[in-house]
Amino acid sequence: MIRDSYKTRRPKESEMIFGLHAVIEAIDAGKTIDKILLRRDMSSQLGRELLTRLQGTTTPVQKVPVEKLNQYTDKNHQGVIAFLSPVEFYRVEDIVPMLYEEGQTPFIVVLDGVTDVRNFGAIARTCACAGVHAIIIGTHGSVAVNGDAMKTSAGALHTLPVCKTDNLAATLRYLKESGLSVVAVTEHTDRLYTKADLTQPLALVMGSEEKGIFPANLEQCNERVCIPMTGVIESLNVSVAAGVLIYEVVRQRG
Repeated sequence: MIRDSYKTRRPKESEMIFGLHAVIEAIDAGKTIDKILLRRDMSSQLGRELLTRLQGTTTPVQKVPVEKLNQYTDKNHQGVIAFLSPVEFYRVEDIVPMLYEEGQTPFIVVLDGVTDVRNFGAIARTCACAGVHAIIIGTHGSVAVNGDAMKTSAGALHTLPVCKTDNLAATLRYLKESGLSVVAVTEHTDRLYTKADLTQPLALVMGSEEKGIFPANLEQCNERVCIPMTGVIESLNVSVAAGVLIYEVVRQRG
């Protein structure tokens, strides 16, 4: 018998679109789609048309066995399910210049490989409370911005801009070129977070609890800082660690 905690959670039908025609129509209508699951052996003309529609977009497509699709719905999905996002996604290239034009000191949080929806929602809530201007996540290997995230964020995701990027390393490079200090929170340093100057334009990079910050992204960071650990547990929950760093920025900026 499969335990309930191991089963795929079925989103509400309002959070999904299934069927090739319906998904293509949603894309043409400009619906914000978080991700698409496509049957691995899809070879129909409509399937090829769907992939053509997705070219040039940031919508991730995962090719999966049909059994995976069947876990989400009993209806005729025709080999494709699109998961709708409850929020609009932004371009960081639009947000950063706007912040400078408004005379603000940019403060952006970057999440590298954070996949747990509860952690993401908690981080978003902290960001909204602390005045963070935006969160950046990767298109692939990152959390789904869904109804659970909205609930955990206590509504913060309704007001906090979320940016998606296909290439996180290139985005971090763009932030540096735009005058932001890109600071990694990582165990690969002895420099305490309280020793860093966090009053300047800032992008704070947090990695997943399992893998940390991906090496190619870590290389793009100007500075590395850590949170001291004095107990037997070697790391904090990522949402707690983010809270510590975010409010250190608030403290330093006064």
